[in-house]
Amino acid sequence: MSKTDHLEAWLAQEAIIRQAMDAGPGPGVATPQQIAGKTGLEVMQALLRGELPYAHIAQTLDFTMIEVSPGHATFQGTPGLAHFNPMGTVHGGWFATLLDSALGCAVHTRMAPGQAYTTAELSVNIVRALTPKVSRVRAEGKVIHCGRQLATAEGRLIGPDGTLYAHATTTCLVFPLATQ
Repeated sequence: MSKTDHLEAWLAQEAIIRQAMDAGPGPGVATPQQIAGKTGLEVMQALLRGELPYAHIAQTLDFTMIEVSPGHATFQGTPGLAHFNPMGTVHGGWFATLLDSALGCAVHTRMAPGQAYTTAELSVNIVRALTPKVSRVRAEGKVIHCGRQLATAEGRLIGPDGTLYAHATTTCLVFPLATQ
């Protein structure tokens, strides 16, 4: 498949996901009642179907969760002018946020009902600049280990042609979800 074919497939998938998410509650925070008794994977799948609100930051930084499965999460982002530094390349914080989202949501898919997580450590290695020539990138996160107290994951930020722009690892603290 050519770069153009990959990009067209990515855009078509993004349009389907965004339509479902936009038909739902939009950006916001799920209530404890909405997530009670659900696994992390069930919560992530409900977000993709537009049944639960998605994170405001996704709208702010123009990225979308595209796929989830046990131990995996993929986000797609559009680096835009608002994300550029004065030198004309995408700010490292945008890379980090997109990768942190994919890594964290991959960990989230492994949470049992009543479990939560938070990023304890994030390491990002940017290997190539993102310029205006790159219209979309994907952050793919994969769980390496998920235990009772800690989870680790690794991820890559790639273009439609397979070009690697960054890679990252995370350690997440796993804890019981506070019920109110």
